[in-house]
Amino acid sequence: MSSSPLPTSSDSKKHSMFLEFFHSEVTGSVLLILSAVAALVWANSPWSASYFELANTYIGISWGDAVFKLSLQHWINDGLMAVFFFVIGLEVKRELVIGELSSFDKAALPVSAAIGGMLVPALFFVAVYLVGGGDSSSEGLNGWGIPMATDIAFALGILALFGDRIPLSLKVFLTALAIADDLGAIMVIAFFYTESISWTGLGIAGGFLFLMLVASRLGVRSMAVFGLLAIGGWAGLYASGIHATIGGVVAAMLVPVTARLSPRDFFSLSRARIDELEAADISRSSMVADKGQLEALDHLYLTVEDMRPAGIAMEHLLHPLQVFLILPLFAFFNAGVALESEVLSSALNPITLGIFAGLVLGKPVGVLLFSWLAVKSGKASLPEGFTWTHLAGVGSLAGVGFTMSIFISDLAFSEELTRSWSKVAILVASLSSGALGYLMIHRAQSRT
Repeated sequence: MSSSPLPTSSDSKKHSMFLEFFHSEVTGSVLLILSAVAALVWANSPWSASYFELANTYIGISWGDAVFKLSLQHWINDGLMAVFFFVIGLEVKRELVIGELSSFDKAALPVSAAIGGMLVPALFFVAVYLVGGGDSSSEGLNGWGIPMATDIAFALGILALFGDRIPLSLKVFLTALAIADDLGAIMVIAFFYTESISWTGLGIAGGFLFLMLVASRLGVRSMAVFGLLAIGGWAGLYASGIHATIGGVVAAMLVPVTARLSPRDFFSLSRARIDELEAADISRSSMVADKGQLEALDHLYLTVEDMRPAGIAMEHLLHPLQVFLILPLFAFFNAGVALESEVLSSALNPITLGIFAGLVLGKPVGVLLFSWLAVKSGKASLPEGFTWTHLAGVGSLAGVGFTMSIFISDLAFSEELTRSWSKVAILVASLSSGALGYLMIHRAQSRT
């Protein structure tokens, strides 16, 4: 009987990082639900006018005759959400370089599932929209990108209801699938939801992003440097006409997520720095009072910094901001739909039916079909403790679109009534997908 290999310190660290990420997303999902409910209640209360007045309050700056201002909702959607996409970019790069998408063997199944979970829902939307009488020449067809997205916070929050009763591989797989799915949704936004381009703005953005690349190559450690350059890139992309949130992802891809030193070099240099401290005069009450000690401390600090990549540091710094502030604000200012008679009386239309079909049916069908193809081709295999029923449940959880789907719907549609329809459909479909996914995974667990 062979014994299982003991987990290495590297494996334990990755496991700890994943659990920290998982539990933060779980907490964030609760805040998202509360924010969305609060928005819906306020938007349909006797004080609904104040909700929409607050969302449309303009904030900006002026110099001379020039004025730059955006509504509060636009500052959140175009400004704060760029930070959200920056963090997603950091998560994607981390997974590609050192995580669950870092090798073909690891990435084959979740990436295949994500591709199916994007293509099939889009096809479902188009088919249902056209069969349902939708006009192919109207902007209604632009909604095909809405059911492609997955809300990782909500999906993981539902999965957390099972506690430790489900295998960790299930949580890891859903996380990897959702991250790959988000990357696909970002590419869709960049290529299909950009109307016009200002080359001057794009050139400015390119200049800042090039400086980020140079800083990364030179080994710059400062998060402030990368942060300021990223803001410059955001401003340039905003002026270019490309949605500024794409700049967040591109900027994140230029931030290093690996250490500049090997572990062997780190331990060697650290011991040398500590030896410098021990060799210095330690009779003084303050170590920084001695120039030699201060230099030795600086050297030790820089050695540690070389082992703490800017990308990982920025992700740890910004992830709580994203979970506890940015996403709840986005949900609060975008989920508030006034359920008036005009909206409810015509809620069943080709757009809403297409969104519902894409998220509730297209997602699990696409995830299952493409996962089955990957396994049958021999390029991938089901993780330990996984069954096809588990996979079907994960496919349904991937149909919880919410944040990303609402974001895309605002880009896809210009008419307020159409946006209201799409948001109602997204909310209903996300709740349905979440409930269906929970029931499927519960059934799978009862059989094991």
